[in-house]
Amino acid sequence: MAPTWRQLVAEKKLRQEATIPNEWILPSLPPKDQLNITTFPESSGLLSSKEIDITQSHVDVLLANLANGTWTAVEVTTAFSKRAIIAHQLTNCLTEIFIDRAMARAAELDEHLKATGKVAGPLHGLPISLKDQISLKGIESTMGYVSWIGKFPEQNSVLVDVLEAAGAVLYVKTNVPQTLMWPETYNHIFGRTVNPNNRSLTSGGSSGGEGALVALRGSPIGVGSDIGGSIRIPSAFCGVYGLRPSTGRVPYSGCVNSLEGQDSIPSALGPISNSIFGLKAFMKAVIGQKPWLYDPLVIRKAWDEDAYALADHGRGEGGLCFGILWDDGDVRPHPPVLRGLRKVKEALEASGHKVIDWTPHKHKEIYEIGFSIWASGLSEDYYVTTEPTGEPVLTSMTLDEEDVLTAAKDVLPANAVLVPSTFVPGSGPNTVSAYTLWQRHKAKRDLRQEYVNHWQASAGRTGTGRPVDALISPVAPFVAPPHGKNTSANYTLVWNVLDYPALVIPVSRVDQELDTKQPAHKFLSEDDKANYEAYDPAIYRDAPVSVQLVGRTLEEEAVIAMAEIVDAALKVGA
Repeated sequence: MAPTWRQLVAEKKLRQEATIPNEWILPSLPPKDQLNITTFPESSGLLSSKEIDITQSHVDVLLANLANGTWTAVEVTTAFSKRAIIAHQLTNCLTEIFIDRAMARAAELDEHLKATGKVAGPLHGLPISLKDQISLKGIESTMGYVSWIGKFPEQNSVLVDVLEAAGAVLYVKTNVPQTLMWPETYNHIFGRTVNPNNRSLTSGGSSGGEGALVALRGSPIGVGSDIGGSIRIPSAFCGVYGLRPSTGRVPYSGCVNSLEGQDSIPSALGPISNSIFGLKAFMKAVIGQKPWLYDPLVIRKAWDEDAYALADHGRGEGGLCFGILWDDGDVRPHPPVLRGLRKVKEALEASGHKVIDWTPHKHKEIYEIGFSIWASGLSEDYYVTTEPTGEPVLTSMTLDEEDVLTAAKDVLPANAVLVPSTFVPGSGPNTVSAYTLWQRHKAKRDLRQEYVNHWQASAGRTGTGRPVDALISPVAPFVAPPHGKNTSANYTLVWNVLDYPALVIPVSRVDQELDTKQPAHKFLSEDDKANYEAYDPAIYRDAPVSVQLVGRTLEEEAVIAMAEIVDAALKVGA
């Protein structure tokens, strides 16, 4: 008799636990009522003072010290591996752990540097974590699906080969929601990933494992994916930097995925880090390997230093002009989010830049067309994948800790039932004709054209002779909410439909005195009313406040440069 899906989960969990070095399992963890555990790794007793120094360093320092031999690749890999295991014990952020493989790779890199005096590539010796869907030969990529347990890729994804060619060390993979199509992180195999800033709040999704791991400095750079906000939401919720590039800048070939064949609003891979330099280093290294030679969907576009110097934005001379999106016309953000936007505006203006209000153009229509394209085949996609094992398709992210603990013990959570995800509205068994789907694609194309025109028309208001250089937008109408309450990705999805690159910048944290609940405003919609009523600053204690900087299609270099300007302006006023 074939094993049940629950038996498969139990066996997989045992195999995962066996990959954690026993000497790294902590005898004492923070009590459950200690919600903010961001400083625990330093006091855990597992890390030496040198390992603390290594893991607290940003990517620029790490790469410099690896290149000059101050730190060996083995030392850096050991430090981040240990800290990743600490992070996992605190937040449940990892899926696959292959530290022995990473140590062997690090030792090879050290020998190379010793023998040649040269680094093996621009990321020489740098540990990089991967979202679970990124395939490595011989290591499972379950993506939260029980039916994919026991499937071992026969070759690497293109990105893995590219990163290793650039000198990176790959050592862990991170947790995701079942299906990937959730802005939170929970699945039947590995359970829930929590937010290290406040464990009662979600880490976001679908790259929630990466967000939590990077926030706890268990990884200097993590790779996530983003189809509707899945890099930016966990980056914002966990208080780190994250970049969703335009489609085709980073190779995706060889990864496992949901909705494969749906090419109208594709997922994009991108970096998450504790600094913008980390994002830039990743993009330059990956693009520098000419990934278009290995993935036919990658755009043949080398890293453009002229674009990074803001050649299309007056080279920044005389100041830039940013458009600021206060709300999307449908749901007004909570007080901490609005305070974050005001803080960015004040910092930019103090630094000599101009900020004008941005009017959202048909954002609700853009969300709806995006959802409708996905829903055209989403339900069938889920069922085809889960049918072999009969595992339930999740319809809620509200499973509590007891559910997580018992899911692998042959107990089915009460609200895990065999119906498709409700994250995508109207996602029932509603497969449509090809012609109907074409009309949705056409509507999306027309909306993209309208938005280009809308952006161009802003030239009359900027005072620079150019349209706005970039937009500053909320990442969500709230900071990281309690588990199961992140029901909207609209503030990020809009840029996926338009295929605009967007970079998350941490700004602040929820302040119990500054972020008090305000008197009710005139509600924009029923969703707006519900969002207003859900706010209580005490619930969101210690949650990071972030914004996203949005540029135009394939403007990754300029987006990174303008994000550096925003980040520097914020730090001047800090």
